[in-house]
Amino acid sequence: AMLDPERGLSLTIARVVQRLQGSSLHSQLERQARVSLHKPEIRLESLKEDIKDFLKTSGWEKKLQNAVYSELNVFPSPCHPAAPPEHIKEPLAYMRKAQGSWEKRILRSLNSMCTELNIPLAQKRPENEQKELLNKWNEMGTDEPDLSLFRPVYAPKDFLEVLMNLRNPNYENGEQPSFRNHLGLIQVPLKVKDIPELKEGFSELGLNIGQLGIDDSAQVPPEFFENEHVRVGQKVLAEQDSAAAQQYVRQGCPTALRADLWALILNISNQPEDILYYEQLKSNVIQHDLLVDSLIYKDVKLTASNDDYYFVFEDYLYQVLLCFSRDTSVLEHFSYSSATPPKSYIQGKLGMEEYAVFYPPNGMNFNYNSFILSVAPLCFLYHEPSKLYQIFREMYVRFFFRLHSISSHPSGIVSLCLLFETLLQTHLPQLFYHLREIGAQPLRISFKWMVRAFSGYLATDQLLLLWDRILGYNSLEILAVLAAAVFAFRAVNLMEVTSLAAAEAVLADLSTLKVMPLLQIFLFATVA
Repeated sequence: AMLDPERGLSLTIARVVQRLQGSSLHSQLERQARVSLHKPEIRLESLKEDIKDFLKTSGWEKKLQNAVYSELNVFPSPCHPAAPPEHIKEPLAYMRKAQGSWEKRILRSLNSMCTELNIPLAQKRPENEQKELLNKWNEMGTDEPDLSLFRPVYAPKDFLEVLMNLRNPNYENGEQPSFRNHLGLIQVPLKVKDIPELKEGFSELGLNIGQLGIDDSAQVPPEFFENEHVRVGQKVLAEQDSAAAQQYVRQGCPTALRADLWALILNISNQPEDILYYEQLKSNVIQHDLLVDSLIYKDVKLTASNDDYYFVFEDYLYQVLLCFSRDTSVLEHFSYSSATPPKSYIQGKLGMEEYAVFYPPNGMNFNYNSFILSVAPLCFLYHEPSKLYQIFREMYVRFFFRLHSISSHPSGIVSLCLLFETLLQTHLPQLFYHLREIGAQPLRISFKWMVRAFSGYLATDQLLLLWDRILGYNSLEILAVLAAAVFAFRAVNLMEVTSLAAAEAVLADLSTLKVMPLLQIFLFATVA
């Protein structure tokens, strides 16, 4: 049910206030207000106004604005007060049902692995193991345990199969008038943007606007734009305004400012209590051994050690992912995600709700391979483990979780797949039909790029320019646009292939691609 704007606004305000009341920012503001009472410029007759002025001039008002902005970016717009909570998670019942059965399948796979290998989901580490792990915390990569028996819980192609089988039960036998001519693999009628809407949404990527990541713009000499852009970026950082930073990075981040700008947009300041929290997660890892630890280990070994860019960060990857698997604060995001955290039961108490525990404690499903690829690029920017950890967690609960759960959200993986197929079918119909005819449905090739946000496929500098825009637009739709742009760029070669394997070969190496020219040309130059 739709809300009238005023009612919606007052609900939003109430929710933001409620969320900030328990935060450390709230107690810091109270403390500052008390401190200010001893200042000579605070007078009793204008107490309230004076304290407000003090909080403004001392920078606390800006911190509060950023916190509010952060809440608005993460949480969905409010539903009707009468709407049941599952509608906040996902309005379409058939999507909720599909996500539920996918989660059950993952948990079954985990449980059967436990039974086969005869190891528990979780156990306390013996003292000597705890000491050992603590001593080698910064060089976990040197270990070579035998993990041959552990198998990945699922691969991207299993997930794609599930998405291909999604159907809206209200449209039996494909009788969806507007949708009948969609010939892609995704068969659910969601509304996705067309090119004019994308052009409007991504207007800052236009041909006559300066961009980082474009070397030969006709309009603006790149070095002139770059110097000016760096100057503006430093000003944005000095102002400490999250909303301004988000607008700024739509034109790309200067390398030297990227780490600070992303942290400002995500409202991460690495306070002492954040560092303490990270240390607590670490001690939880040291004390308890989870089955997922072995899965994380195996995936890091496979992913990082086979990647020239990422293998140097192997130890960081273990630290971040092991801590992430213990982080119960991640559970909060399930209130606006279609996913439900997997529950496991304490041995011998199956089915009794009060003995159910979230497993792993952060409630995430288990495609660690994709997690690794979303941490690795951040290692280039952040070298302090607790800061790296917080940035990753925030990127995950704002963006990347949408790539692993079934939902109707415009940034969800189902919508991205549909957007990608629609763009190709509409704007490159010959290529689309040709690939479909030879059994090389384009989505079979591009799915893994999107599900991993292109990490592990693009050169790192290009990947960071792409992620600048994810943060800038607070949306993952650009992933689908880029995937379509890659097909457009390689269209001539793709028209000549006669099999899926040959099409995959043409698109096997994306490491030389330049992201921004591809996006610009696709959105603003090729398409009528």
